[in-house]
Amino acid sequence: MQRETWKEYESNPLTHSAAHYLMTIRTLLQERGYARVTDIARALNITRGSCSISLKPLKKRGLVTEDENKFLQLSPEGERLAQLVEKNDEVLESFLRDVLGVDGEQAEIDACKIEHLLSLDTSLKLAGFLHYIQSGSKTIKEFLREFGQFNTECAGDATKCNVCDSTCLAEAASAPTTIIRPASRGVSR
Repeated sequence: MQRETWKEYESNPLTHSAAHYLMTIRTLLQERGYARVTDIARALNITRGSCSISLKPLKKRGLVTEDENKFLQLSPEGERLAQLVEKNDEVLESFLRDVLGVDGEQAEIDACKIEHLLSLDTSLKLAGFLHYIQSGSKTIKEFLREFGQFNTECAGDATKCNVCDSTCLAEAASAPTTIIRPASRGVSR
């Protein structure tokens, strides 16, 4: 039986884009005390029209409100989600950079890609793990020292690599991507 956990992706409360709209509104409110469509569009480097269209579902869900003067606010639920995504981003970036040793810029990029996808349970466990790692106990220091010495470089051959197991990650990542195009639905000639 094929697992259907991939369908859970669709049940996520926020899309990547929606998360960034909420976080941008939150940042603008903190920095300026107000947020308008124009300010959000400028911050996200998009057009006002595109911004307005993207805000409609957030307003419909009650995450964003707009007053008669066109000033935007986050509802309590919008604020909660924005805070959660920001915390997830912070925790993920720290884990990737400080524990796994991922380059800072790449850690920031990867954290941004998945910050809105974590469940609350996973977020709490990861934050707890980081808190433990940052406690600086002798055991943790030894673990991090040993992990830093462990060869985590891909050998390019799954049979000789202690990282990849049965599929070479480097080979899979460098393989050309096949673009699957939908069949034409037009009238055949």
